[in-house]
Amino acid sequence: MTTFPALTALCAALAFVPPTFAQEQPLTKKANENAEAKTDEKVDAKTQKLDRVDVSGGASDDEARRASTAAKMVIGREELLRYGDSSISELMKRLPGVTTGGVAGRGGDIRMRGLAGGYTQILVNGDRMPPGMSLETLPPEQVERIEVLRAPTAEFGARAIAGTINIVLRQAPPRLVNELRLGLSTENGHVRPSFNWSRNDKLDDKGATTYNITVNAQQSNFNNEGRGRSKVHDLQSGQDSVIDSRNSNENRNRSLNLNGRLQWKPSNRELLAFAPFLSIGNGDGQGDFERTQTPEPLPNDPLARFDRSSNRSKNRYSGGGLSGQWNTGVGKEGKLESSAMLGRFSSNFSAETQEFKNTQLVQSRLDGGDSRNGNWSLRSKLSQPVMEEHSIVAGVETEGRRMRQQRHCVEDGASCDYLLDFGDQLDAGSRRLALYAQDDWSVGKQWSFYAGLRWEAITTESTAKSYAVSNTSRVLTPLFHALYKFSDDPKKSRDQIRLSLTRSYRSPELNDMISRTYVNSLYPCPTSQRCQETNEFIYSDYAGNPQLQPELATGLDLAYEQYLSKGGVLSANIFVRRISNLVRRLTEKETGLEWSDAPRWVSRPRNIGSALSSGLELEAKFRLDQFVDGALPINVRSNLSLYKSSVDGIPGPHNRLAQQPRFTANLGGDYRLKSLPLSLGASLNYTPVNTLQTTREAATRSSRKQVLDGYASWNFDTNTVLRLSATNLASQSYSNDTFTMAPEKTVASQNWGRTYTVWSLRLEMKL
Repeated sequence: MTTFPALTALCAALAFVPPTFAQEQPLTKKANENAEAKTDEKVDAKTQKLDRVDVSGGASDDEARRASTAAKMVIGREELLRYGDSSISELMKRLPGVTTGGVAGRGGDIRMRGLAGGYTQILVNGDRMPPGMSLETLPPEQVERIEVLRAPTAEFGARAIAGTINIVLRQAPPRLVNELRLGLSTENGHVRPSFNWSRNDKLDDKGATTYNITVNAQQSNFNNEGRGRSKVHDLQSGQDSVIDSRNSNENRNRSLNLNGRLQWKPSNRELLAFAPFLSIGNGDGQGDFERTQTPEPLPNDPLARFDRSSNRSKNRYSGGGLSGQWNTGVGKEGKLESSAMLGRFSSNFSAETQEFKNTQLVQSRLDGGDSRNGNWSLRSKLSQPVMEEHSIVAGVETEGRRMRQQRHCVEDGASCDYLLDFGDQLDAGSRRLALYAQDDWSVGKQWSFYAGLRWEAITTESTAKSYAVSNTSRVLTPLFHALYKFSDDPKKSRDQIRLSLTRSYRSPELNDMISRTYVNSLYPCPTSQRCQETNEFIYSDYAGNPQLQPELATGLDLAYEQYLSKGGVLSANIFVRRISNLVRRLTEKETGLEWSDAPRWVSRPRNIGSALSSGLELEAKFRLDQFVDGALPINVRSNLSLYKSSVDGIPGPHNRLAQQPRFTANLGGDYRLKSLPLSLGASLNYTPVNTLQTTREAATRSSRKQVLDGYASWNFDTNTVLRLSATNLASQSYSNDTFTMAPEKTVASQNWGRTYTVWSLRLEMKL
């Protein structure tokens, strides 16, 4: 896209423009300091120096965590930028109770307590992420802080069986900031440049009107190579066969992300703000796949059709939106906070696949598609202190989403758009209405309580050429949190206990309820006709399930926390979740299908029963010389999370919830040298081998995952930092195994691949 270089150059030029009122700020600050000195000349000089320090990072983050009645961790900007990560998902793996999918060094989807996607509620500025937006494309430089809530609250919502992660984008502070970051990364010989510019400024002398703008542009190039082996046993003929495969793919992606905020704050109780955001990108890739089968496949075997394939693909996406916020005072101490958001996202793709048999082209297929997504939301919250102990909050939320998808297909020169009549053209949407109320009150200086009640109604609708679907679900969730401090003296009250009793749920994803029907390419339908042939269990078709019901969970959390005098925290958290209406994707033979006259094996998500999940999460964050005399003042961060779960109706012993490992562990440390302006740090993330019985017929096994990261940063002065980072230093091979006991045959498959170290060099400047 030619806009990328032009926009990058423009932003680089703007970065060096002097901030507004840049010459007035030092004079104002100095005048204020002189006035303060004259007001109280008896203040100790040492105390004056401490008062001028801008505290950030661990100390203030721990205080926010300590003061919250509901269990909450706050990760500030200093922690976010320490390792120079290129995406939010890469840094999240170091947090207690948080894991990421994908291979080492590549980030992946974010999960709390080891549970699969959908159990963790991901919010951006308190709203659900816009359709099509991915955390993989959100750089840490655009984030002000991350809030991690282990139990749901009425205000943030109860769609959080595992927990909630709220990502707060950069706002417009009154101080002047003009930051530029230039980065260069490399992985296996592929170079990834990145550019980030952020500027905060004010538009008037009083600082009531401020703005922030952040621009990030980056390009990623990477390749994947893998091998696989499948052992197939045909139950009817008794024949065994071995299939060896090899694949290689090269991909290149470019993205540009912009977000800003214009804020007017005439008083402490009034605020008006507008925050636009924009994300555009494109990508292309190519790959090859080869396989050999011993002995040769039989003529009626679907695998006999080809032994090699090649593919090329392109994709484009663009999205943006605007959110607004209005706060005003109500009465003497009350506050009314209202916000609105409107977003749009569109994407298109094209892919060409060619299949060969003995070097002869046997099939050529062109696929393409367009997707249009839109969303809007309205929120309003009224906060009112009652007496001195109670703080009452009540609110209403409503949101809507719309998804329009269209697919195009050409096979061997002829149209294969026959699938459009039963699912490849979709127009689907959902609406949600929520009402909530909560009371946060204190009893003396040692007890704090929180009680909340939230009601939500979700309606999902879809229209297609051959059917229409409408589904409405309603959920009522009571919530209770309690905090007890061992001492009524705030200076001595460093030990506390938390208790949470909650009700939470996981609503079905729109794509699970209403998704395009995919006919398995090894058992295709005749062009422009309904299917006349039955497929096999392991080559099933793919479809959604409009009758899905929300998963419901009753939860208990009990935690002990000790906040250390020199900063840091020691904590232990026990949790239990009882889940009903559990959703799993099952494969069953169905008749009367829209696309087939013959019975077909179809994979759909279904409510299958109940599950129980429990765990213990331990965290220790401290400075080493607090416990070891004469040790270096190394800031140590460590956590260990142990998980256990079982799914009713699936045989053990590995019938755990999908993707949940037995445990995860993190150990890291940071040290700033006294003799040199140099900071060093390293972090190790470990996940053991994981075996799961996903259904009665299928089981999976993934290899261990250990990720060693490190960084070194050199401060030339207070405004210039050079940071060298390494992700996945202990690069290793990985494997994923599956075993399927199908009615026709058993299949045992193993896939191998390898990972690489990502080296990054970043120059950070405050202009």
